[in-house]
Amino acid sequence: MGVKGNAKKVSRRYFVHGRVQGVGFRWFVQRSATGIGVDGYARNLDDGRVEVYAWGTADQLNELSGFLRKGPPMADVRGVEEKETATESVSGFQIDG
Repeated sequence: MGVKGNAKKVSRRYFVHGRVQGVGFRWFVQRSATGIGVDGYARNLDDGRVEVYAWGTADQLNELSGFLRKGPPMADVRGVEEKETATESVSGFQIDG
């Protein structure tokens, strides 16, 4: 998709629940985010969820949200919480932890 013109970038935090740990979910998110030009990170949480911080245009983040709701083949996504958040200093898309 890519950034169009000077589209304003925003930050969102996602909390993905279901069977999302041990199924390649963070790597799936990294590939998806990198493919659409989104910066941020994905990390496992102790409660079994995956947290995703993403920075990009609203269109890019909407596209990423669709990927998060689907997940990789072995995942079973049961829900995604999404909220606007403060911008963090990130470059590229990393797997954290």
